[in-house]
Amino acid sequence: MLKAKAGEVAGKIWVALDGTEGLTTKQIKKAAKLVDKDLLLGLGWLLKEDKVSTEDVEGEIFVKLI
Repeated sequence: MLKAKAGEVAGKIWVALDGTEGLTTKQIKKAAKLVDKDLLLGLGWLLKEDKVSTEDVEGEIFVKLI
């Protein structure tokens, strides 16, 4: 069940990031209309698949497509 949801949420995150230079997790949550736990689930999926990179920028997690 969670595996299917992780894939769905990862797709929403991908769409939010597509065409950008990257976004903070707060910006992704707003753009994709996600709650924290779903954001982390989808982000974990994308990180495991090496589809995104993350970095800490002034205390914010910044995410961009690879």
